[in-house]
Amino acid sequence: MSRIRATVAALLATGLLALSACGGASDSRSDVERRATQPAGASPTAQEAAEGHDGHYAEPARSKPLRAGETRTTIAMPGSYTPSAPYGKGTDDYRCFLLDPELARDSWLTGTQVLPGNPEVVHHVILFQVPPEQVAAAEAKDAAEDDEGWTCFGGTGLDRFQNVDNAPWLGAWAPGSDESVVKPGFGVRLAKGSRIVMQVHYNLLAGVQPDTSAAQLRLAPGKRPYQALTTMLLPAPVELPCRAKHADGPLCDRDAAVADVKERFGAEGNTADLLHILCGTEPKAGEVQSCVRTLAEPITIHGVAGHMHLLGRSIRIEVNPGTPQARTILDIPVWDFDDQGSRPIEPVHLDAFQQVKVTCTHVQWLRDKLPSFEGQPDRYVVWGEGTTDEMCLGMLQVTRG
Repeated sequence: MSRIRATVAALLATGLLALSACGGASDSRSDVERRATQPAGASPTAQEAAEGHDGHYAEPARSKPLRAGETRTTIAMPGSYTPSAPYGKGTDDYRCFLLDPELARDSWLTGTQVLPGNPEVVHHVILFQVPPEQVAAAEAKDAAEDDEGWTCFGGTGLDRFQNVDNAPWLGAWAPGSDESVVKPGFGVRLAKGSRIVMQVHYNLLAGVQPDTSAAQLRLAPGKRPYQALTTMLLPAPVELPCRAKHADGPLCDRDAAVADVKERFGAEGNTADLLHILCGTEPKAGEVQSCVRTLAEPITIHGVAGHMHLLGRSIRIEVNPGTPQARTILDIPVWDFDDQGSRPIEPVHLDAFQQVKVTCTHVQWLRDKLPSFEGQPDRYVVWGEGTTDEMCLGMLQVTRG
């Protein structure tokens, strides 16, 4: 069974990599959202988080000062792109753009800062490394489609199988994220000649508008003896049923809801079912879902983050769950869609065969509070790429060994 789960983990990675950077920062609430009233039993703190955000507004954060020896380079989309639903249905477009940082020598990436061109449509951005041996394939993929970039629900499309235990991320941004800067002595290794894929998730709920986004890379000399950081993804299923008074809706049946996700996102729509194989679970409707993963190698965790969409209520990440050594390393009891930045922690070392667990709670009553769901009936919510679909994802920034 462990071999099957490892295979599924590789299959899942492509779909999961697109997900993990939504969020928000500046106060983009409308007057209607500010006046949203809490349901019976909700605390004032919960209501503050429930006062809704469209989820499509983006503002760049202020850059942090460079440290000794660091430089900053800007990479930008080569031209304007106007997003659209690539399969003709839905309100989301994932587009990948191939960018060249012009690295003349090996370097350490020590920080990233995304500069969204059109905050009305940029939902989130992920930066991926393209090693020199993949550059030709990336250029061919870029040339194969009209307009700038290429459609890329899931990952970049350059790898058929990717590893959720060691994701090829350089950085992830969402509204609310500051410039990402790693602590001294750490970085992500970039080989001479590497390229960057900037994957932009466009939310079309605000309409179809052009965008030209960019990113800044903070770099340090490759000769420095830094420790290499990588990203481990901790996804869990989402199985949120319709409320009883809406249960007769056409998408309140799980099979119908999964079929709709597949129609909107193609092969990446399989994630909802594949997650249960990865986690060793069976689909069971409920607001709370979790996944336990057993480590294949020793890691040290240096930073944590969580990701859900608009119906998210809480998220928690634990290490060594159910044992005397159990420890919670991320606990967000009241989820705020506009605060999804990574959190540094005191290093936590785990050995092979120890476990990590992510648990998420989603609720349907938020559907009545947020403009993004206006006019949309209840549906059985599963894992999906869209803004009004859902995800449950923990992210760990780790060193290995």
